[in-house]
Amino acid sequence: MGDVILTMKGIDKSFPGVHALDHVDLEVRKGEVHALMGENGAGKSTLMKVLTGIYHKDAGTITYEGKEVEFTNPREAQDAGIVIVHQELNMMGHLTVAQNIFIGREYMNGKLIDDKKMNEEAKKLFDQLGINIDPKETMSRLTVGKQQMCEIAKAISHEAKVIIFDEPSAALTEAEIEELFKIIRDLRDKQMGIVYISHRMDEIKVITDRVTVMRDGGYVGTLITKDSTKDDIINMMVGRVIYEDPKTESQVAPDAPVVLKVEHLNAGRMVKDVSFELHKGEILGFSGLMGAGRTETARALFGADPKDSGDIYVNGQKVDIKTPQDAVKCGIGYLSEDRKRFGIVVDKTVAENSTMASMENFMKGIFIDKKKEKDTAQEYVEALKTKTPSVDQLVVNLSGGNQQKVVIAKWLVRNCDILIFDEPTRGIDVGAKSEIYHLMNELVAEGKSIIMISSEMTEILRMSDRIVVMCEGRKTGELGIEEATQERIMHAATLRN
Repeated sequence: MGDVILTMKGIDKSFPGVHALDHVDLEVRKGEVHALMGENGAGKSTLMKVLTGIYHKDAGTITYEGKEVEFTNPREAQDAGIVIVHQELNMMGHLTVAQNIFIGREYMNGKLIDDKKMNEEAKKLFDQLGINIDPKETMSRLTVGKQQMCEIAKAISHEAKVIIFDEPSAALTEAEIEELFKIIRDLRDKQMGIVYISHRMDEIKVITDRVTVMRDGGYVGTLITKDSTKDDIINMMVGRVIYEDPKTESQVAPDAPVVLKVEHLNAGRMVKDVSFELHKGEILGFSGLMGAGRTETARALFGADPKDSGDIYVNGQKVDIKTPQDAVKCGIGYLSEDRKRFGIVVDKTVAENSTMASMENFMKGIFIDKKKEKDTAQEYVEALKTKTPSVDQLVVNLSGGNQQKVVIAKWLVRNCDILIFDEPTRGIDVGAKSEIYHLMNELVAEGKSIIMISSEMTEILRMSDRIVVMCEGRKTGELGIEEATQERIMHAATLRN
Protein backbone atom coordinates (compact mmCIF):
# COMPACT_ATOMS: atom_id res chain seq x y z
CA MET A 1 0.00 0.00 0.00
CA GLY A 2 1.19 3.49 -0.84
CA ASP A 3 0.57 6.96 0.58
CA VAL A 4 -2.80 8.07 1.94
CA ILE A 5 -4.89 9.53 -0.88
CA LEU A 6 -8.18 10.13 0.98
CA THR A 7 -9.02 10.84 4.63
CA MET A 8 -12.49 11.46 6.05
CA LYS A 9 -12.31 12.56 9.69
CA GLY A 10 -15.16 13.09 12.17
CA ILE A 11 -17.87 13.15 9.48
CA ASP A 12 -21.28 13.99 10.93
CA LYS A 13 -24.63 14.07 9.10
CA SER A 14 -28.20 14.28 10.39
CA PHE A 15 -31.57 14.12 8.66
CA PRO A 16 -34.94 14.86 10.31
CA GLY A 17 -35.32 12.20 13.01
CA VAL A 18 -32.12 10.34 12.03
CA HIS A 19 -28.47 10.84 13.09
CA ALA A 20 -27.09 9.07 9.99
CA LEU A 21 -23.35 9.63 10.57
CA ASP A 22 -21.82 10.16 13.99
CA HIS A 23 -18.18 11.31 13.67
CA VAL A 24 -17.08 8.66 11.17
CA ASP A 25 -13.45 8.18 10.06
CA LEU A 26 -12.15 6.56 6.86
CA GLU A 27 -8.63 6.43 5.41
CA VAL A 28 -7.85 5.11 1.91
CA ARG A 29 -4.35 4.55 0.56
CA LYS A 30 -3.07 4.37 -2.99
CA GLY A 31 -2.81 0.79 -4.23
CA GLU A 32 -5.22 -0.73 -1.69
CA VAL A 33 -8.69 -2.26 -1.77
CA HIS A 34 -10.41 -0.98 1.36
CA ALA A 35 -13.64 -2.70 2.42
CA LEU A 36 -16.38 -0.57 3.98
CA MET A 37 -18.71 -2.83 5.94
CA GLY A 38 -21.68 -2.59 8.26
CA GLU A 39 -25.26 -3.69 8.62
CA ASN A 40 -27.94 -2.15 6.39
CA GLY A 41 -28.55 1.32 7.75
CA ALA A 42 -25.05 1.55 9.27
CA GLY A 43 -24.34 4.65 7.14
CA LYS A 44 -22.00 3.30 4.43
CA SER A 45 -23.92 4.75 1.47
CA THR A 46 -24.52 8.02 3.31
CA LEU A 47 -20.77 8.37 3.94
CA MET A 48 -20.04 7.84 0.23
CA LYS A 49 -22.76 10.34 -0.74
CA VAL A 50 -21.12 12.91 1.55
CA LEU A 51 -17.77 12.18 -0.08
CA THR A 52 -19.12 12.62 -3.64
CA GLY A 53 -21.17 15.78 -2.96
CA ILE A 54 -24.68 14.26 -3.05
CA TYR A 55 -25.08 15.22 0.64
CA HIS A 56 -23.39 18.06 2.50
CA LYS A 57 -21.77 17.10 5.80
CA ASP A 58 -22.71 18.81 9.05
CA ALA A 59 -19.21 18.46 10.54
CA GLY A 60 -15.82 16.88 9.88
CA THR A 61 -13.13 17.19 7.22
CA ILE A 62 -12.36 15.48 3.90
CA THR A 63 -8.73 15.55 2.75
CA TYR A 64 -7.99 14.38 -0.79
CA GLU A 65 -4.47 14.30 -2.27
CA GLY A 66 -3.23 16.40 0.65
CA LYS A 67 -5.84 19.17 0.34
CA GLU A 68 -9.06 19.73 2.28
CA VAL A 69 -12.02 19.46 -0.12
CA GLU A 70 -15.81 19.58 -0.11
CA PHE A 71 -17.54 18.66 -3.35
CA THR A 72 -20.94 20.23 -3.98
CA ASN A 73 -22.10 17.67 -6.55
CA PRO A 74 -21.01 14.30 -8.04
CA ARG A 75 -19.68 15.97 -11.22
CA GLU A 76 -17.11 17.90 -9.15
CA ALA A 77 -16.03 14.68 -7.44
CA GLN A 78 -15.74 12.90 -10.82
CA ASP A 79 -13.69 15.72 -12.29
CA ALA A 80 -11.34 15.42 -9.29
CA GLY A 81 -11.04 11.65 -9.86
CA ILE A 82 -13.47 10.15 -7.30
CA VAL A 83 -16.02 7.92 -9.01
CA ILE A 84 -18.75 5.49 -7.81
CA VAL A 85 -19.64 2.27 -9.66
CA HIS A 86 -23.20 1.86 -8.40
CA GLN A 87 -24.95 -1.39 -7.47
CA GLU A 88 -27.94 -0.33 -9.57
CA LEU A 89 -26.40 0.34 -12.97
CA ASN A 90 -27.08 3.77 -14.46
CA MET A 91 -26.78 2.79 -18.10
CA MET A 92 -29.20 3.67 -20.95
CA GLY A 93 -30.17 0.39 -22.62
CA HIS A 94 -31.03 1.79 -26.06
CA LEU A 95 -27.63 3.47 -26.56
CA THR A 96 -24.39 1.78 -27.58
CA VAL A 97 -21.67 0.89 -25.10
CA ALA A 98 -19.46 3.78 -26.25
CA GLN A 99 -22.34 6.28 -26.14
CA ASN A 100 -23.04 5.25 -22.54
CA ILE A 101 -19.42 5.61 -21.48
CA PHE A 102 -19.10 9.15 -22.85
CA ILE A 103 -22.67 10.38 -22.29
CA GLY A 104 -22.69 14.08 -21.40
CA ARG A 105 -19.11 14.55 -22.63
CA GLU A 106 -19.30 13.23 -26.17
CA TYR A 107 -16.49 13.66 -28.69
CA MET A 108 -17.64 16.11 -31.37
CA ASN A 109 -16.79 16.52 -35.05
CA GLY A 110 -17.96 20.03 -35.69
CA LYS A 111 -21.61 20.08 -34.58
CA LEU A 112 -22.03 16.32 -34.88
CA ILE A 113 -21.27 13.62 -32.33
CA ASP A 114 -18.15 11.72 -33.40
CA ASP A 115 -19.24 8.07 -32.82
CA LYS A 116 -16.12 6.75 -34.56
CA LYS A 117 -13.83 8.57 -32.10
CA MET A 118 -15.94 7.42 -29.12
CA ASN A 119 -15.76 3.81 -30.31
CA GLU A 120 -11.97 4.10 -30.62
CA GLU A 121 -11.59 5.60 -27.13
CA ALA A 122 -13.93 2.99 -25.60
CA LYS A 123 -11.87 0.24 -27.25
CA LYS A 124 -8.71 1.70 -25.66
CA LEU A 125 -10.37 1.62 -22.25
CA PHE A 126 -11.44 -2.01 -22.70
CA ASP A 127 -7.94 -2.98 -23.85
CA GLN A 128 -6.52 -1.24 -20.76
CA LEU A 129 -8.86 -3.35 -18.58
CA GLY A 130 -8.34 -6.56 -20.57
CA ILE A 131 -12.06 -6.77 -21.44
CA ASN A 132 -13.51 -8.01 -24.73
CA ILE A 133 -16.64 -5.89 -25.38
CA ASP A 134 -17.73 -4.37 -28.70
CA PRO A 135 -18.13 -0.57 -28.16
CA LYS A 136 -20.81 -0.54 -30.90
CA GLU A 137 -23.01 -3.13 -29.14
CA THR A 138 -26.34 -1.92 -27.73
CA MET A 139 -26.08 -1.80 -23.93
CA SER A 140 -29.32 -3.72 -23.29
CA ARG A 141 -27.92 -6.74 -25.17
CA LEU A 142 -25.06 -7.22 -22.67
CA THR A 143 -25.19 -9.41 -19.56
CA VAL A 144 -25.30 -7.65 -16.18
CA GLY A 145 -21.65 -8.59 -15.69
CA LYS A 146 -20.60 -6.97 -18.98
CA GLN A 147 -22.69 -3.88 -18.18
CA GLN A 148 -20.78 -3.61 -14.92
CA MET A 149 -17.48 -3.78 -16.81
CA CYS A 150 -18.74 -0.85 -18.92
CA GLU A 151 -19.46 1.10 -15.70
CA ILE A 152 -15.87 0.45 -14.62
CA ALA A 153 -14.56 1.58 -18.02
CA LYS A 154 -16.67 4.74 -17.63
CA ALA A 155 -15.09 5.35 -14.22
CA ILE A 156 -11.58 4.91 -15.68
CA SER A 157 -12.45 7.36 -18.48
CA HIS A 158 -12.79 10.08 -15.80
CA GLU A 159 -9.11 9.46 -14.97
CA ALA A 160 -10.24 8.11 -11.60
CA LYS A 161 -7.83 7.97 -8.67
CA VAL A 162 -10.39 6.65 -6.14
CA ILE A 163 -13.10 4.21 -7.27
CA ILE A 164 -15.97 3.22 -4.99
CA PHE A 165 -17.57 -0.15 -5.77
CA ASP A 166 -21.04 -0.38 -4.18
CA GLU A 167 -22.13 -4.04 -3.89
CA PRO A 168 -20.50 -4.79 -7.28
CA SER A 169 -21.02 -8.57 -7.23
CA ALA A 170 -24.68 -8.70 -6.11
CA ALA A 171 -26.03 -9.74 -9.53
CA LEU A 172 -22.95 -11.45 -10.99
CA THR A 173 -22.21 -15.10 -11.70
CA GLU A 174 -19.13 -16.77 -10.18
CA ALA A 175 -17.25 -16.42 -13.48
CA GLU A 176 -18.14 -12.71 -13.71
CA ILE A 177 -17.02 -12.15 -10.11
CA GLU A 178 -13.63 -13.68 -10.95
CA GLU A 179 -13.37 -11.32 -13.93
CA LEU A 180 -14.33 -8.38 -11.71
CA PHE A 181 -11.67 -9.30 -9.13
CA LYS A 182 -9.02 -9.53 -11.85
CA ILE A 183 -9.86 -5.97 -12.93
CA ILE A 184 -9.90 -4.66 -9.35
CA ARG A 185 -6.46 -6.20 -8.67
CA ASP A 186 -5.17 -4.58 -11.86
CA LEU A 187 -6.52 -1.19 -10.74
CA ARG A 188 -4.87 -1.68 -7.35
CA ASP A 189 -1.56 -2.44 -9.07
CA LYS A 190 -1.95 0.89 -10.90
CA GLN A 191 -1.98 2.61 -7.47
CA MET A 192 -5.66 3.54 -7.42
CA GLY A 193 -7.44 3.75 -4.09
CA ILE A 194 -10.46 1.43 -4.07
CA VAL A 195 -13.37 1.43 -1.61
CA TYR A 196 -15.25 -1.88 -1.76
CA ILE A 197 -18.73 -2.03 -0.17
CA SER A 198 -20.10 -5.57 0.13
CA HIS A 199 -22.07 -7.84 2.46
CA ARG A 200 -20.35 -10.98 1.16
CA MET A 201 -17.89 -11.94 3.85
CA ASP A 202 -16.03 -14.48 1.72
CA GLU A 203 -15.31 -11.82 -0.92
CA ILE A 204 -13.87 -9.44 1.65
CA LYS A 205 -11.24 -12.01 2.64
CA VAL A 206 -10.31 -12.64 -1.00
CA ILE A 207 -10.13 -9.15 -2.50
CA THR A 208 -9.48 -6.54 0.23
CA ASP A 209 -6.41 -5.31 2.14
CA ARG A 210 -8.12 -3.48 5.02
CA VAL A 211 -11.66 -3.33 6.43
CA THR A 212 -13.38 -0.36 8.05
CA VAL A 213 -16.52 -1.29 10.00
CA MET A 214 -19.48 1.01 10.74
CA ARG A 215 -22.39 0.40 13.10
CA ASP A 216 -25.49 2.56 13.64
CA GLY A 217 -23.91 5.52 11.86
CA GLY A 218 -20.69 5.38 13.88
CA TYR A 219 -17.09 4.30 13.26
CA VAL A 220 -16.23 1.00 15.00
CA GLY A 221 -12.69 0.36 13.76
CA THR A 222 -10.33 -0.63 10.95
CA LEU A 223 -8.70 -4.06 10.59
CA ILE A 224 -6.01 -5.52 8.33
CA THR A 225 -7.94 -8.18 6.41
CA LYS A 226 -5.34 -10.95 6.41
CA ASP A 227 -4.90 -10.63 10.19
CA SER A 228 -8.67 -10.81 10.89
CA THR A 229 -11.20 -13.61 11.03
CA LYS A 230 -14.72 -13.59 9.64
CA ASP A 231 -16.04 -13.67 13.22
CA ASP A 232 -13.93 -10.61 14.15
CA ILE A 233 -15.56 -8.59 11.37
CA ILE A 234 -19.10 -9.84 12.03
CA ASN A 235 -18.77 -9.12 15.75
CA MET A 236 -17.69 -5.54 15.00
CA MET A 237 -20.58 -5.12 12.55
CA VAL A 238 -23.40 -6.36 14.74
CA GLY A 239 -21.97 -6.20 18.25
CA ARG A 240 -22.91 -9.81 18.86
CA VAL A 241 -21.90 -13.29 17.75
CA ILE A 242 -24.09 -14.83 15.04
CA TYR A 243 -24.19 -18.58 14.64
CA GLU A 244 -25.26 -19.96 11.28
CA ASP A 245 -24.74 -23.71 11.53
CA PRO A 246 -26.36 -25.89 8.86
CA LYS A 247 -29.68 -27.53 9.76
CA THR A 248 -29.10 -31.22 10.49
CA GLU A 249 -32.66 -32.51 10.53
CA SER A 250 -36.09 -31.52 9.28
CA GLN A 251 -38.30 -29.60 11.69
CA VAL A 252 -41.47 -30.73 9.89
CA ALA A 253 -43.83 -33.18 11.60
CA PRO A 254 -43.86 -36.57 9.78
CA ASP A 255 -47.65 -36.35 9.37
CA ALA A 256 -47.71 -32.69 8.28
CA PRO A 257 -50.35 -32.21 5.57
CA VAL A 258 -49.46 -31.15 2.02
CA VAL A 259 -50.53 -27.51 1.61
CA LEU A 260 -49.29 -27.05 -1.97
CA LYS A 261 -48.90 -29.60 -4.74
CA VAL A 262 -47.54 -28.75 -8.18
CA GLU A 263 -47.78 -31.34 -10.95
CA HIS A 264 -46.05 -31.19 -14.36
CA LEU A 265 -45.76 -27.40 -14.46
CA ASN A 266 -44.56 -26.02 -17.81
CA ALA A 267 -44.01 -22.34 -18.60
CA GLY A 268 -41.98 -20.92 -21.48
CA ARG A 269 -38.42 -22.16 -22.03
CA MET A 270 -37.35 -22.14 -18.39
CA VAL A 271 -39.95 -24.34 -16.63
CA LYS A 272 -40.14 -27.90 -17.93
CA ASP A 273 -42.33 -30.53 -16.26
CA VAL A 274 -41.68 -29.38 -12.67
CA SER A 275 -43.48 -31.25 -9.86
CA PHE A 276 -43.12 -30.90 -6.08
CA GLU A 277 -45.01 -30.79 -2.77
CA LEU A 278 -44.84 -28.35 0.14
CA HIS A 279 -45.91 -29.42 3.65
CA LYS A 280 -47.41 -27.35 6.45
CA GLY A 281 -44.66 -25.81 8.57
CA GLU A 282 -41.92 -26.60 6.02
CA ILE A 283 -39.14 -24.52 4.47
CA LEU A 284 -38.62 -26.03 1.02
CA GLY A 285 -35.35 -24.76 -0.45
CA PHE A 286 -34.94 -24.32 -4.22
CA SER A 287 -31.30 -24.52 -5.30
CA GLY A 288 -29.56 -24.38 -8.67
CA LEU A 289 -27.16 -22.33 -10.74
CA MET A 290 -28.00 -19.03 -12.43
CA GLY A 291 -30.61 -19.65 -15.16
CA ALA A 292 -31.83 -22.93 -13.64
CA GLY A 293 -35.47 -21.78 -13.80
CA ARG A 294 -36.17 -21.39 -10.07
CA THR A 295 -37.57 -17.84 -10.21
CA GLU A 296 -39.49 -18.66 -13.40
CA THR A 297 -41.12 -21.60 -11.60
CA ALA A 298 -42.15 -19.33 -8.71
CA ARG A 299 -43.52 -16.66 -11.06
CA ALA A 300 -45.56 -19.24 -13.04
CA LEU A 301 -46.91 -20.69 -9.79
CA PHE A 302 -47.84 -17.21 -8.55
CA GLY A 303 -49.51 -16.21 -11.83
CA ALA A 304 -46.98 -13.48 -12.57
CA ASP A 305 -46.04 -15.29 -15.81
CA PRO A 306 -48.44 -17.47 -17.84
CA LYS A 307 -48.12 -21.24 -17.46
CA ASP A 308 -48.45 -23.48 -20.51
CA SER A 309 -49.69 -26.55 -18.65
CA GLY A 310 -49.70 -28.27 -15.28
CA ASP A 311 -51.89 -28.51 -12.19
CA ILE A 312 -51.70 -26.69 -8.86
CA TYR A 313 -53.44 -27.87 -5.69
CA VAL A 314 -53.81 -25.80 -2.48
CA ASN A 315 -54.87 -27.80 0.58
CA GLY A 316 -55.98 -30.63 -1.70
CA GLN A 317 -58.18 -28.44 -3.89
CA LYS A 318 -57.24 -27.87 -7.54
CA VAL A 319 -56.91 -24.14 -8.20
CA ASP A 320 -56.70 -22.07 -11.37
CA ILE A 321 -54.05 -19.39 -10.90
CA LYS A 322 -53.84 -17.05 -13.88
CA THR A 323 -52.88 -13.81 -12.10
CA PRO A 324 -51.12 -12.79 -8.88
CA GLN A 325 -54.55 -11.77 -7.56
CA ASP A 326 -55.70 -15.38 -8.00
CA ALA A 327 -52.64 -16.59 -6.07
CA VAL A 328 -53.23 -14.13 -3.23
CA LYS A 329 -56.86 -15.28 -2.95
CA CYS A 330 -55.48 -18.83 -2.56
CA GLY A 331 -53.31 -17.66 0.35
CA ILE A 332 -50.00 -17.46 -1.55
CA GLY A 333 -47.63 -14.49 -1.10
CA TYR A 334 -44.53 -13.84 -3.21
CA LEU A 335 -41.45 -11.89 -2.13
CA SER A 336 -39.68 -11.16 -5.41
CA GLU A 337 -35.87 -11.22 -5.74
CA ASP A 338 -36.21 -7.69 -7.21
CA ARG A 339 -38.00 -6.01 -4.34
CA LYS A 340 -37.75 -2.50 -5.83
CA ARG A 341 -39.52 -3.50 -9.05
CA PHE A 342 -42.05 -6.01 -7.75
CA GLY A 343 -42.14 -5.85 -3.94
CA ILE A 344 -42.53 -2.27 -2.80
CA VAL A 345 -43.48 1.18 -4.07
CA VAL A 346 -40.48 3.19 -2.91
CA ASP A 347 -42.15 6.60 -3.06
CA LYS A 348 -44.94 5.48 -0.71
CA THR A 349 -44.77 5.19 3.07
CA VAL A 350 -44.07 2.16 5.24
CA ALA A 351 -47.75 2.14 6.24
CA GLU A 352 -49.03 2.30 2.65
CA ASN A 353 -46.69 -0.50 1.53
CA SER A 354 -47.56 -2.71 4.51
CA THR A 355 -51.29 -2.69 3.75
CA MET A 356 -51.07 -2.68 -0.05
CA ALA A 357 -52.01 -6.36 -0.53
CA SER A 358 -54.94 -6.14 1.94
CA MET A 359 -56.44 -2.76 1.07
CA GLU A 360 -60.02 -4.03 1.21
CA ASN A 361 -59.58 -4.54 4.98
CA PHE A 362 -58.68 -0.88 5.51
CA MET A 363 -61.56 0.80 3.70
CA LYS A 364 -64.34 2.85 5.27
CA GLY A 365 -66.72 3.21 2.37
CA ILE A 366 -64.64 4.82 -0.37
CA PHE A 367 -62.00 6.13 2.06
CA ILE A 368 -58.93 4.48 3.57
CA ASP A 369 -59.01 4.18 7.37
CA LYS A 370 -55.61 5.85 7.88
CA LYS A 371 -55.54 5.27 11.65
CA LYS A 372 -56.16 1.53 11.26
CA GLU A 373 -53.55 1.41 8.47
CA LYS A 374 -50.91 3.14 10.63
CA ASP A 375 -51.72 1.08 13.74
CA THR A 376 -51.38 -2.18 11.76
CA ALA A 377 -48.14 -1.07 10.11
CA GLN A 378 -46.72 -0.05 13.51
CA GLU A 379 -47.57 -3.49 14.90
CA TYR A 380 -45.45 -5.14 12.18
CA VAL A 381 -42.63 -2.57 12.45
CA GLU A 382 -42.31 -3.61 16.09
CA ALA A 383 -42.73 -7.34 15.39
CA LEU A 384 -40.09 -7.36 12.61
CA LYS A 385 -37.80 -4.79 14.33
CA THR A 386 -37.89 -2.62 11.20
CA LYS A 387 -35.63 0.42 11.60
CA THR A 388 -37.67 3.46 10.56
CA PRO A 389 -38.32 6.83 12.26
CA SER A 390 -42.06 6.23 11.78
CA VAL A 391 -44.58 4.38 9.59
CA ASP A 392 -44.94 7.68 7.66
CA GLN A 393 -41.35 7.37 6.40
CA LEU A 394 -41.00 6.84 2.63
CA VAL A 395 -39.66 3.35 1.90
CA VAL A 396 -37.01 4.78 -0.46
CA ASN A 397 -35.26 6.20 2.64
CA LEU A 398 -34.90 2.79 4.34
CA SER A 399 -31.90 0.46 4.04
CA GLY A 400 -32.17 -2.69 1.90
CA GLY A 401 -32.74 -5.00 4.86
CA ASN A 402 -35.51 -2.81 6.24
CA GLN A 403 -37.15 -2.53 2.81
CA GLN A 404 -37.18 -6.34 2.76
CA LYS A 405 -38.95 -6.36 6.12
CA VAL A 406 -41.64 -4.05 4.74
CA VAL A 407 -42.27 -6.53 1.89
CA ILE A 408 -42.56 -9.35 4.43
CA ALA A 409 -44.96 -7.23 6.51
CA LYS A 410 -47.15 -6.75 3.43
CA TRP A 411 -47.72 -10.50 3.13
CA LEU A 412 -48.05 -11.05 6.88
CA VAL A 413 -50.77 -8.39 7.02
CA ARG A 414 -52.47 -10.31 4.23
CA ASN A 415 -52.09 -13.46 6.41
CA CYS A 416 -50.85 -15.68 3.56
CA ASP A 417 -50.29 -19.31 4.62
CA ILE A 418 -47.88 -20.08 1.75
CA LEU A 419 -44.96 -17.69 1.26
CA ILE A 420 -42.45 -17.75 -1.61
CA PHE A 421 -39.18 -16.05 -0.56
CA ASP A 422 -37.08 -15.43 -3.69
CA GLU A 423 -33.49 -14.56 -2.66
CA PRO A 424 -34.74 -13.26 0.73
CA THR A 425 -31.34 -11.95 1.90
CA ARG A 426 -29.80 -10.67 -1.35
CA GLY A 427 -28.00 -7.40 -0.74
CA ILE A 428 -28.55 -7.33 3.03
CA ASP A 429 -26.00 -7.70 5.80
CA VAL A 430 -25.31 -10.53 8.21
CA GLY A 431 -27.25 -8.96 11.05
CA ALA A 432 -30.39 -8.39 8.97
CA LYS A 433 -29.91 -11.88 7.47
CA SER A 434 -29.95 -13.40 10.91
CA GLU A 435 -33.18 -11.52 11.73
CA ILE A 436 -34.83 -12.70 8.47
CA TYR A 437 -33.78 -16.30 9.25
CA HIS A 438 -35.20 -16.02 12.76
CA LEU A 439 -38.44 -14.61 11.35
CA MET A 440 -38.77 -17.43 8.78
CA ASN A 441 -38.31 -20.02 11.53
CA GLU A 442 -40.97 -18.27 13.62
CA LEU A 443 -43.39 -18.26 10.67
CA VAL A 444 -43.10 -22.00 10.02
CA ALA A 445 -43.38 -22.68 13.76
CA GLU A 446 -46.73 -20.86 13.60
CA GLY A 447 -47.85 -23.14 10.75
CA LYS A 448 -46.96 -21.07 7.68
CA SER A 449 -45.14 -22.84 4.82
CA ILE A 450 -42.24 -21.33 2.86
CA ILE A 451 -40.64 -21.93 -0.52
CA MET A 452 -37.17 -20.35 -0.34
CA ILE A 453 -35.18 -19.74 -3.52
CA SER A 454 -31.54 -18.94 -2.82
CA SER A 455 -28.24 -18.82 -4.72
CA GLU A 456 -26.30 -19.05 -1.44
CA MET A 457 -25.47 -22.66 -0.65
CA THR A 458 -24.90 -21.87 3.04
CA GLU A 459 -28.37 -20.31 3.22
CA ILE A 460 -30.00 -23.35 1.59
CA LEU A 461 -28.28 -25.71 4.06
CA ARG A 462 -28.93 -23.39 7.02
CA MET A 463 -32.68 -22.98 6.48
CA SER A 464 -34.21 -25.80 4.41
CA ASP A 465 -36.05 -28.87 5.69
CA ARG A 466 -35.97 -30.31 2.18
CA ILE A 467 -34.24 -29.15 -1.02
CA VAL A 468 -35.40 -29.20 -4.63
CA VAL A 469 -32.54 -28.78 -7.13
CA MET A 470 -33.07 -27.47 -10.66
CA CYS A 471 -30.95 -27.34 -13.81
CA GLU A 472 -31.94 -25.77 -17.13
CA GLY A 473 -35.64 -25.59 -16.28
CA ARG A 474 -36.01 -29.11 -14.88
CA LYS A 475 -36.09 -30.57 -11.40
CA THR A 476 -32.94 -32.70 -11.24
CA GLY A 477 -32.87 -33.63 -7.57
CA GLU A 478 -34.71 -33.65 -4.25
CA LEU A 479 -32.85 -34.07 -0.96
CA GLY A 480 -33.90 -34.26 2.67
CA ILE A 481 -31.75 -31.93 4.77
CA GLU A 482 -30.30 -34.95 6.61
CA GLU A 483 -28.64 -36.19 3.39
CA ALA A 484 -27.92 -32.82 1.77
CA THR A 485 -24.34 -31.66 1.23
CA GLN A 486 -22.86 -28.96 -0.98
CA GLU A 487 -21.39 -31.68 -3.20
CA ARG A 488 -24.73 -33.48 -3.68
CA ILE A 489 -26.55 -30.24 -4.42
CA MET A 490 -23.91 -29.17 -6.96
CA HIS A 491 -24.00 -32.59 -8.61
CA ALA A 492 -27.77 -32.29 -9.13
CA ALA A 493 -27.43 -28.61 -10.17
CA THR A 494 -25.19 -29.61 -13.09
CA LEU A 495 -27.16 -32.72 -14.09
CA ARG A 496 -28.35 -31.74 -17.57
CA ASN A 497 -31.08 -33.87 -19.09
